[in-house]
Amino acid sequence: MMRYMLPLGIFIVLVAFLAVGLNLNPREVPSPLVGKPAPAFELPQLHAPEAKFAPKDMQGKVWLLNVWASWCVSCRQEHPILVELAKSGIVPIYGLNYKDPRDDALKWLKQFGDPYVLSIADVEGRVGIDYGVYGVPETYVIDKAGVIRYKQIGPVTQDVLEKTILPLVAELNK
Repeated sequence: MMRYMLPLGIFIVLVAFLAVGLNLNPREVPSPLVGKPAPAFELPQLHAPEAKFAPKDMQGKVWLLNVWASWCVSCRQEHPILVELAKSGIVPIYGLNYKDPRDDALKWLKQFGDPYVLSIADVEGRVGIDYGVYGVPETYVIDKAGVIRYKQIGPVTQDVLEKTILPLVAELNK
């Protein structure tokens, strides 16, 4: 009887770990960057490659950095929400076009609308790596001091926008 207790105990522990894991939300992956300064970069603008953009240009402003790509199916899901948010003027949205040919990105923005103050091109994906991008889309709320205050993994939904992002932006703008 005792020889069955060890395997049974191990089995029970494994089932407990599986049960806990199945109840976790994969969208709630903690980012080590939240609460830390946004990584510095300088990249060419999508519409004007001769012009550059860097997060230091946004010092003193609360803003969103939205990582997107023309090949991203989920980006189409969140795009109408970003277009409406941009029209409201509540917070400026900057796009980080991730691992995308420039012509494809420009065509996509023309077809679906351009909610961004400007988009920058991260063709090689190095800035995405610095920001800990798991996959597109991802959105970061960055405060006036250049500190990342929130990271949304996956598409921004109306619910996330209204319950998390907009209240945070309002608080940061005080």
